[in-house]
Amino acid sequence: MLDLSRLRALYAVSVHGSIAGAAAALGYTPSAVSQQIAKLERETRTTLLERRGRGVALTDEAHHLADTARELLALVERAETTLEERRGQPEGLLTVAAFASAARGLLPGVLADLARRHPALDVRLTEVDPHLSVDLVARGVTDLAVAHDWDIAPLPAPEGLEQALIGDDRCDLVVPAGHPLTTRRVVRRSDLGGLRWVGQPPGRVCHDWLVRTLRTAGFEPDIAHMAEENHTIVALVAAGLGVAVVPRLGTGPLPPGAVRVPLEPGPVRRLYALWRTGAARRPAITETVRVLRERWPAVAAGALPGDDPSVRHPDGAAPQ
Repeated sequence: MLDLSRLRALYAVSVHGSIAGAAAALGYTPSAVSQQIAKLERETRTTLLERRGRGVALTDEAHHLADTARELLALVERAETTLEERRGQPEGLLTVAAFASAARGLLPGVLADLARRHPALDVRLTEVDPHLSVDLVARGVTDLAVAHDWDIAPLPAPEGLEQALIGDDRCDLVVPAGHPLTTRRVVRRSDLGGLRWVGQPPGRVCHDWLVRTLRTAGFEPDIAHMAEENHTIVALVAAGLGVAVVPRLGTGPLPPGAVRVPLEPGPVRRLYALWRTGAARRPAITETVRVLRERWPAVAAGALPGDDPSVRHPDGAAPQ
């Protein structure tokens, strides 16, 4: 009899491509995942992983077994969903993947609410790039994802997934204090030429949005500095090294030396929750989505703590 937890470990390795990635997704240590795979190899009398440099690769037999594991895990999920639905209470393990600023700005309050209201529900959060998280849900590795899209990059929704809109996250132009644009009540996209930018690396939706927006306005972007985290981007702006477009969610108050300027039309990214259709009736899913949507208005309204949404100079005076 094959052990389901060991099949789950193998399937996670097949999805994430490494033991470390599987361990992070499952909440185990890498050594624990390795032990599970080793036991599965003994049970099946089959070599499942081969060393490739510092990593591992699945054998042909392992790929076949991982496909079977995916089907078995889907059956188990349906059974667990039915039982939880009959009991009518959110319970059990729920894995959630969220992009960085949602994990920082939205999920802490949501997870705290769920823990207080539903002590039998064990929610585990992992920070994941939004488009990667959609794939993890589709493959059955993660139960629920909080992801976002922009107007230039609609969120892909593979067959077998359902989604619900959480809300809109507005973005601002952030410039160094004393920059000529701080005297403007509104900056339009046609005013963005000739600026030195701080942004995210290529391959990120925010990077693609900036490049396409500037080129559509007739400007070739000069992205001088690139960073993954919005806090790092804002710090570089505050040091006078460029300007940036930054979402409000998860950014928090700006440091001294950085000023928000309204950009028209203002960029907006939309936040979604996604889950598998087979788990749609699961109370843990429906309740988590409900709390996400319930908390969003307050989070969006307070997305600028200590930083007035209107444009302000460091001394508190509104620009003229």
